[in-house]
Amino acid sequence: MATTNLIKPSIWTMLRRYIMIALGIMMYVVCWITFLIPNHIVGGGVVGLSSVVYIITGFPTGITNFIINAILFCFGFYFLGKHFAVSNIYGIVVTSIEFLLFQQVLKIQDIPAVIELGKLDPFVCALIGGVVSGIGIGIVFTNGGNSGGSDVIALIFNKFYNVSLGSVIMVVDATVIISSILIPGNGIQQIVYGVIVLMSFTFTIDYVIDGRKQTYKILVFSKKNEEIADVIGNEIKRGATFLNGTGWYTKQDTKILMVVVHRNEKVRVMQLIKTLDPEAFMTIEKTEGVFGKNFEKFKN
Repeated sequence: MATTNLIKPSIWTMLRRYIMIALGIMMYVVCWITFLIPNHIVGGGVVGLSSVVYIITGFPTGITNFIINAILFCFGFYFLGKHFAVSNIYGIVVTSIEFLLFQQVLKIQDIPAVIELGKLDPFVCALIGGVVSGIGIGIVFTNGGNSGGSDVIALIFNKFYNVSLGSVIMVVDATVIISSILIPGNGIQQIVYGVIVLMSFTFTIDYVIDGRKQTYKILVFSKKNEEIADVIGNEIKRGATFLNGTGWYTKQDTKILMVVVHRNEKVRVMQLIKTLDPEAFMTIEKTEGVFGKNFEKFKN
């Protein structure tokens, strides 16, 4: 019987991942301390709720974040199993420690340069906060980590109820953002800023993870498919594959051309196809990921 040997990541690979996760979380934490908390802006999640507690009571964000995540960790361990729960430990601990380090020990929020940044227009702070923190968490996700939070609640609900993860996370984040109204002096304006943070944060994470490597699968139905394949190979330097098909209306066998391209190559390929055959029929589908030569390398 043949056996398959799983190649485990090297110690250096694992160490590099943990370092990148810690750096990504540091960007996220510093961004909250610098741009969001000084303006009483809350962007959702456990850190958002911890920030509300900090702004109202002065109780350290890092400790509140750890307590809430520890409770969620216990629920996750019980309902979702040890594998999921253990994968959260590093992110939870690092996030809490870095909040305590930068906010309570180093007190970077009191540094003159940081204070000046915090005095920027709240809209600008919300936008910068969402984008920079999104880059940080995007780095965390691409290295296989996470910072805990509302995704645990979403997964538990998804296990027992027929609801999407995104819907639960949206409700949780919206509830946290609305809770910022409890902060003295806050109004509808701060809630709007919180929504801006959440939207820019979500968009940036998606871009960091998938935006630079978005790929598209194009299927071409044309009588000039061989000529089209040659031009794509010569002009775009992309390979092409022919699939066997049968036209149900004509009852004739046909060759379907399939080509996979990066996002920045898609429009050029479409232009070439239409130039060679204005009557060509195309379908375009975004792919989750393409691994192999001239595309992404699969990482252990």
